[in-house]
Amino acid sequence: MKITSLELFLVPPRWLFLKISTDSGIDGWGEPVVEGHAATVACAVREAGEYLIGQDPLRIEDIWQVLYRTRFYRGGAILMSAIAGIDQALWDIKGKHFGMPVHEFLGGALRDKIRVYAWIGGDSPSDVGRDARKKVEAGFTAIKMNATDQLHYVDSFDKVDAVLARVNEVRAVTGREFGIAIDFHGRVHKSMAKILVKELEPLHPLFIEEPVLPENEEALREIAHHTTTPIATGERLYSRWDFKHLLHSGYVDIIQPDLSHAGGISEVKKIASMAEAYDVALAPHCPLGPLALASCLQIDACTHNALIQEQSLNIHYNTTSDLLDYLEDPAVFSYQEGYVAIPRAPGLGISINEEAVRKAALTGHDWHNPIWRTSDGAVAEW
Repeated sequence: MKITSLELFLVPPRWLFLKISTDSGIDGWGEPVVEGHAATVACAVREAGEYLIGQDPLRIEDIWQVLYRTRFYRGGAILMSAIAGIDQALWDIKGKHFGMPVHEFLGGALRDKIRVYAWIGGDSPSDVGRDARKKVEAGFTAIKMNATDQLHYVDSFDKVDAVLARVNEVRAVTGREFGIAIDFHGRVHKSMAKILVKELEPLHPLFIEEPVLPENEEALREIAHHTTTPIATGERLYSRWDFKHLLHSGYVDIIQPDLSHAGGISEVKKIASMAEAYDVALAPHCPLGPLALASCLQIDACTHNALIQEQSLNIHYNTTSDLLDYLEDPAVFSYQEGYVAIPRAPGLGISINEEAVRKAALTGHDWHNPIWRTSDGAVAEW
């Protein structure tokens, strides 16, 4: 079997899909994208395609190593996301070829389902109580919300009070057993993060996400001394070499590699095994489309330290299309009592509605995250 072609589809709301075709008639799908840089990743995939045409798609590890190691400049968001989507599509082909879901190649399933969480509140969190109540009614047992909007290096306590008020509002409508994950989104600097994690602790968050930017990873040591709340991070790390330093630091409890950014299924499985050796949980980052989520679930199925799965149904980014719009069978992501079943069909376990994808690609998208500024006019972290 040989790879014959690669096709890319820029589809709303902000996704990029990849179809890899073979001379056997088996196609594989992946989702190589960096939100806000989809066109750039598409160029990187096309560059990789110069090597991929004519290759045996079943030699996944060899292809991964060629795409990664034969480039003098390697790693980073763009190149690793391109590799990630290619890797997903190759695993999809392999599973379909042998008639098995991807997790069967990776040791087999050790769970039948995994807990999922939903997003509330948007980029600048508001109406969180109303949104949380809707998620409870929909059967979710956990949500994630942004903690703040723009913050300076040191900011006023009224903004701290506003965070506490919002989380208290969510706790009041959900109950003590409900999981509330609070995303600092890297927009909180160390000085304010120390205050916030301490003040939030009595509300028992499920975890605090990205309390500081990944480039300020050394600050996690000090932040961890101000709270017993689990600390999660890793959506902006792209390889096992990036995660090596984070895990060795000992100040992270949950890692969040993204299956469309961190080298795909092949790489995230290795990252997850590294984390298990450090007694650290896995909660894959996934505010993206159905192929990214399907890839996550294949890893969740066979990874002992997988804890909970992010998913994008009705997330605030999905204003023109949503998670289920490109699936032949939307029931594959049917959430029951806060869980989703592991897909058992061959490959990634889902079937893409190619007609819907091609139609949506005629519209495409040009999604970019907003540019934020603090009250004095300086650029703020989004």
